[in-house]
Amino acid sequence: MNSIWELETFYRKRDIVIIGSGFSGLWTAVSVKEKYPEKSVLIIERNTIPLGASTRNAGFACFGSLTEVIADSQKMGWEKTLELVKMRFDGLQKIRRYFKNDEIDFELNGGFEILNCNEPLQQLDTVNAKLKGITGLDTTYFLNQKKIKEFGLGKSEFLIENPCEGSLHSGKLLLKLLEKCYELKVEFLFGTEVKDIDEKMNEAEVHLSETLSLKADQIIYCTNAFSSKFLEKEEIIPARGQILLTEPVEGLKLKGTFHYDEGFYYFRNLGDRVLLGGGRNQDFKTEETTDFETTEFLQDHLESFLKKVILPHQEIKISLRWSGIMAMGSEKTPIVKQLAERQFCAVRLSGMGVALAPKIGEMVVEMI
Repeated sequence: MNSIWELETFYRKRDIVIIGSGFSGLWTAVSVKEKYPEKSVLIIERNTIPLGASTRNAGFACFGSLTEVIADSQKMGWEKTLELVKMRFDGLQKIRRYFKNDEIDFELNGGFEILNCNEPLQQLDTVNAKLKGITGLDTTYFLNQKKIKEFGLGKSEFLIENPCEGSLHSGKLLLKLLEKCYELKVEFLFGTEVKDIDEKMNEAEVHLSETLSLKADQIIYCTNAFSSKFLEKEEIIPARGQILLTEPVEGLKLKGTFHYDEGFYYFRNLGDRVLLGGGRNQDFKTEETTDFETTEFLQDHLESFLKKVILPHQEIKISLRWSGIMAMGSEKTPIVKQLAERQFCAVRLSGMGVALAPKIGEMVVEMI
């Protein structure tokens, strides 16, 4: 049994309980406290640190590549596509307003996309015209052939550059966001799993174990791919992203964030090392999982990609391998909605959570 001291402090009733302490949960908490400083906010996280995709991604401050924007427009129409691009653009601006570049290792070296067919180039002007209202640039995407050699890339016919994308240190960004939350008097329960939610007339009860629960006026799910239990009616497909990191590479020419094959492959320099991830389109079924594992098949595949495309004719050692879990759906639009009288969710960020979460937090606050 719990003591009176625990029940009246850590487990007391809160105005708002947020489940999940990744980027979405933390930005949502910041938005709530900035708009309603008097509300008590508690974040519950089942792991000892934020997990999922937030601490296990590739550290892209992701704006999106040309072929990705074209594919999105064909799939969901220009209106939704532009809405999403604007959210990412504004989200990245917001990160930079809150935190100094050197606090989160933010580098605006530009994003690049390797293309091996010229079909997307024919839509360059159309896409740039559509994006001008968002980025303010005449050419958000442009061809930059001389950099293929400069970066030492193999197997690459065309290189498209966009100046809106950067890279950052996901761990440092999360730490800065945690600091910001502590400043705003957001409270946390780490290493605590939510077993069940019971919504009553005048409050919701969050069950943490057979004998322990706490009450809240409103609940917000920010659990991304790990939401299925509470959000069974929503279309949320987990997608594991596997990643490898090389040992330092002498004289590495690579600088910036790179996309290949509609963004299914992504790589960047991390100082003088190469961080490479993706390839799940080689093995979709296996990668529809919430297991944090790496598979021999995909890791071998990534290594051969590394040797063919990124560092041709070089001997490379791998220092780390890991995986993160994203959430996908048939459309890329995130699910930000009211689920019940007292329950809300902000999930399914399609691997773009770093850029989307700052704006998603604001959207949730408008609802509550």
